[in-house]
Amino acid sequence: MQPKIVKAKSLRETLTPEQCFVCENWSSKKVSIARARVKSGFTTKAHHLVGVDEIYLIIKGKGKVKIGKLEPTEVKARDTVFIPAGVSQQITNISKSDLIFYCICTPKFTAKCYCDDETNQ
Repeated sequence: MQPKIVKAKSLRETLTPEQCFVCENWSSKKVSIARARVKSGFTTKAHHLVGVDEIYLIIKGKGKVKIGKLEPTEVKARDTVFIPAGVSQQITNISKSDLIFYCICTPKFTAKCYCDDETNQ
């Protein structure tokens, strides 16, 4: 793979069905990195990723994250959340401003790996 720089101005944010705005910063076979933004008071749909581990790196705001059988836990800027493949996840923005975090997926995120846990109950 050749060196590459991705300029922020070239990135576009889209609203996902789980009520989260996502902007993919990087994607290769091994990893994908996307910035996620959840508006104040919103909760993402419960979901899991098949065959993909995910890490949240919280940048701004406060959230309450539910991961598998762990107790819901408050997270804030500089906190890191590891979500193993196949484990249900959901995050609620409990701050007055946007909750912003990076989603780092290995291997890379694809639409095929996403499984909606609310529809499939």
